Parts: sequence; structure tokens; C-alpha cells
Amino acid sequence: MASTYTNPEYPYQRSPDQDAAEPVHHRVIIVGGGPAGLAAAMDLALQGIDSVVLDDNNTVSVGSRAICIAKRTLEICDRYGCARPMIDKGVIWKHGRVYFGEEQIYEFDLLPEEHHKIPAFINLQQYYFEEYMVDRCLEMPQIDLRWLHKVTGVTAGTDRTDIVVDTQEGPYRLSCDYLLVADGANSPIRESLGLESKGQIFEDRFLIADIVMEADFPAERRFWFDAPFHPNQSTLLHKQADNVWRIDFQLGWDADPEEEKKIENIRPRVEAMLGKEQKWELEWASVYTFRCRKMDSFIHRRVIFMGDAAHQVSPFGARGANGALQSVENLCWKLAAILQGRAPASLLATHDTERQHGARENILHSTRATDFMTPKNAATRLFRDTVLDLARDYPFARSLVNSGRLSTPCTYDDTPLNTPDQADFAERMRPGSPCLDAPVVGAGGQQEWLLERLGNRFTLLLYGDFTTSARQQLEAALASLEGEGNHIGALWVLPQGQQAGDDNEIADSQGILAQRYDLRQGAIYLIRPDQHVCARWRTLDPDAVVRAVHRALGRNLAEEQAA
Repeated sequence: MASTYTNPEYPYQRSPDQDAAEPVHHRVIIVGGGPAGLAAAMDLALQGIDSVVLDDNNTVSVGSRAICIAKRTLEICDRYGCARPMIDKGVIWKHGRVYFGEEQIYEFDLLPEEHHKIPAFINLQQYYFEEYMVDRCLEMPQIDLRWLHKVTGVTAGTDRTDIVVDTQEGPYRLSCDYLLVADGANSPIRESLGLESKGQIFEDRFLIADIVMEADFPAERRFWFDAPFHPNQSTLLHKQADNVWRIDFQLGWDADPEEEKKIENIRPRVEAMLGKEQKWELEWASVYTFRCRKMDSFIHRRVIFMGDAAHQVSPFGARGANGALQSVENLCWKLAAILQGRAPASLLATHDTERQHGARENILHSTRATDFMTPKNAATRLFRDTVLDLARDYPFARSLVNSGRLSTPCTYDDTPLNTPDQADFAERMRPGSPCLDAPVVGAGGQQEWLLERLGNRFTLLLYGDFTTSARQQLEAALASLEGEGNHIGALWVLPQGQQAGDDNEIADSQGILAQRYDLRQGAIYLIRPDQHVCARWRTLDPDAVVRAVHRALGRNLAEEQAA
């Protein structure tokens, strides 16, 4: 088989913890050096929290596996400082085409708006994605990344967690305030604690074939229902880095996985699709079954499950790794606030509240996509084929076609951390929404982006002119929050036509920020460290700002529990 990538090997290193007379205690230990574990380490580092990452392997993932990285995920990675090499290496795309038989029935654009720093999607093999994350982790002194350190025992207490770590030099023990578990879909730690991940296994199989070829096909998503080269089944085509192309063939439940992975059985399928004249080599093949499942709670005492260990979805829709990173950014700012004494421990429960919602949303979309793509009886197939026929001519039917609703960021509408709107605003950027990016200009005419300036802390966006008195009152309110250990950034947004004069100002040079956030004179937004809106007002009330920050930190939850 062809090979376009050589897996790096990271060395085992003996830790001083292995020579300690008693188990060394850490605030946070992370199990698993995949996307979720590495992202958690980076996020915590930016929040000022040290962590130890333990991985039982010494390389990144083998095979391309997840490839579609969504805009929101890249925005998170940009905040971590590792998005640029991903975008530079990946295949940027935003268009897709859907076919029924030989005919294209419609096409779509995932980012029709202009003026975004980050593209709608890139296709990038998971091994590159992880490698760039490892590179960034190695630059951050807050992260202790230990390869070939395997966790073999976990004791979950109410005030700490104790673990046993096995190495080539023998076992050692550690303890921690919080253990973050990202050890995969079949999580040995989840099983050892007697916890379950519940859900559905779909009775269908798909073949992944990653092939290397030179081809002038456009960089877009192509999906076929009942393709002429693969009758009665669906097929998906994506371009990846290094001229690697991902083809997914639906096989049916009765397919033999071992037989289907053989090159002599893959070749006729690819040749039927591309033609015998097209030259290609096979790089990777796998047969998978859909699983949509999650844990009832991601938190067990002081053990918190992340990524596939917490929730699994089918690969169609690109919701696995993308959903995992949204969970990580949701968790880590809260965990940091608790560990730093800025928030009560009850804040952690809102991670479960918000991300159970996110997981249910992802599973719902994934299940609906799977049901649509793989009808199980004549009635559901008739419905699907009728929808596809109508989609040629009627836009309403296109919304019913489901070839895998592509990952979109979750909005936390019902979280107790939101301050409800008290004024009239457009719906788009309501409390709970992930922040949209927009081009801005900083002091000295520097071209910047809003999300870059928000960073990973609570930030107030204040639009327009404010009186000296209002500014002084706000400064006093922010000083009181500072006294509690909460540094709230104030970012003054100047309307189109004005110029930023200092580092705390940005100019909405094209009016796009005002448009996307429905900004008028005096409007204020409070943004969480994970760049979700948690409050907004039409006029400045410093006391309301303080109350909203306290609410977003879970102070009201603690008070309710105490009452």
C-alpha cells in the first residue's frame, strides 16, 4: 500500500514522580493523548493550570480516521495557537454536491458570508491534526506530556482521585484533584469504574478507502444516493492533504469486514467509480459500524470523561472530534475557575448540563442522517427517494435530504449561566450562542479579528461612546470583580469611521461586527472564556454586569444549593 505519512515516535521519559517516596499530587491529570486530551491540556495551560498527560502509546493516530475539521474547531485551535499549520496543510472547502443516481439534485455553500478569518471546513488527516497539537503542547511549559505511561488503576474518591501508572520501568502511583479521561470509545477506565455508555448500534457497514491519486476533481464534498457505480447504496468522496482521497462505500449489514478490506475487493469498487484509466494506490482501508451513544453523566465524582469515552456519533456529519473540542473548551474554563477559587465546585455540574445537550444534539442529527441514508424497509426507502426526487426542483425538500448534517457549534439556550435578555436584540447572537468572528482594526491601523481579541477570559464588548461617569462606574465594578480574582477584559468597540486609539479599543471598520451582533449605541455583550455569549444589554448598568459575571461563574447555583 502507498504511504504519504510517517508516524512520529515520541520517546518514553522517566518522570521524577516515579522516584518519589509517596504518590505525587497534581491538580489535573489527563488520560489520553488524542484530540480531546491534547486540547484539554492546551486550554488549561492558557487558563494558568498545569496538567500531566498520560498516553499508553508513543505516536499519533494510525490511519486518517476523522478528516473533516469544522470552522468552530479551527477557531478553538486558533485560540490554542495551533490552527495555522492545520489550515496551511489541510484542504479548504465549503461547497458540497448531492447526487441521486447519475443526476446532481442540488449543491450547497456552508459559508456564504464573507469576512471570516477561518474557513468553513478543512479536510486534514487525523494524524496531522494530532501532530500539530502535540507540537503546540511541547511549546507550553504548563503541560507534562508522558508517552508510554499507561493508567492501569483508578480509585475515584470524593475529594481526589488516585491512579496507578504502568511503564516499561515498572508501575508508580499518582493522585489528582481532577482526572480527565479521554481514553477512547471503549474506555478501559469507564469500564473499570462500572460506568456505561448507552445508545444504538446501527445495522449497516461502511468501507473507508483512502486512496492516493492525482486528480483534478474540485475540493468539495460529493455525496451519492444510489450511485450508478454503487447501486442501491450511498457513496461519499472527499479530498485530503497529500493527494489522498477519502471514499466511503455503504456495504450493508451482511458484508464481511475482513473480506471487504482486501485490495482485490476494493479495486473493483473504486474502478467502477473512477474508471479503470484512473491511476491510484490504496493507503488505508477500514470497515466500520455506526454507533451513537453517550454516558448518562460525564462526571463521576472527580473523574470527567471527554471525547469518544463520553460520547460517540457516526462519522457522517463530522461531529466526533468537532463535538469533542467543543466539550473541552466548555469544561476547561470552568475547571480552572474552580481550581483557582473563583467559582464554586457546583459550576462543574453545568458542564454536564450544557454538553449533555450538545451530545444529544449531535446524536440526534447523526441518527437522523443514518436513518435517511440507510432505509430499513420499503416505506422508509420510498419516503427517502421521494424527497430526493423533489429536491431537484423544490428548495423545501432539500432541507429534508440528510447525507450527514455537517457539524455546527452548539448554542446553550437553557443553561443557568445565561442572563436572560431584557431588551430587544436580534436572535442570532442570543445568550448561549458561540461568538461569530468579524474583521476589526486595532490601534495603529492593525488589521485584526474579533475572536483573536476575545481570548480565553471573560470579556465585555462595549459599542459606541460612553460618558466619563459611566466609564468610571464600570471601572469600579470591574475592580470589585478583580478583587475576587476575576479579571474581566473591557473591549471598547468604535463604530465604522472611527479609529482605535489604544490597546483596549477596536474599530468596526466595515460595520460587519455591528451587523452580526445587532449593535447600536450603548450596546454591551458579556462573553465567556469559551467565547459564548452569556449576557447582553442595550444600556450600561455596572451592577448588572457584576451580577451576570457571578451568574456565569455559578454563584447563583451555589446560593440555591445553600438555601
